[in-house]
Amino acid sequence: MSTNITEIGKLFLSSPRFAVVGASKDQNKFGTKVLKWYQVRDKTVTPVHPKESELEGLATVKTLADLESPAQTSVSIITPPKVTLGLLEQAKALDVPALWLQPGAEDESVISYIRENGLEDKVIYGGPCILVLGDGIIKSLL
Repeated sequence: MSTNITEIGKLFLSSPRFAVVGASKDQNKFGTKVLKWYQVRDKTVTPVHPKESELEGLATVKTLADLESPAQTSVSIITPPKVTLGLLEQAKALDVPALWLQPGAEDESVISYIRENGLEDKVIYGGPCILVLGDGIIKSLL
């Protein structure tokens, strides 16, 4: 589990922009629930999806590199671990400020990558869900 969820959460949620990888047309999937969480809170959010052109009324981009300003965009990841690993590599190269891996998005190889690349102060992983902790962290920023 991330060492300091509150501190990383503050870093994550103080970004001016957000992206969600793992949202889909399926309203019951957590990726879509996370995307809607940002929308309800009037956050600037972009869904990242390789095939869909829009989700929940928002235009998508195909990759993290296609984001308008990746270095100012915190990224929520709701993907299988094999996909997550590639996303972490892209995020590191693009200087993404913070990432929140939703439960199930990581495995040992993902956690090893986070540790070996010095990303522990930028990545929330190991269980906490933004749908559970997000509002409390937002309040702490006010």
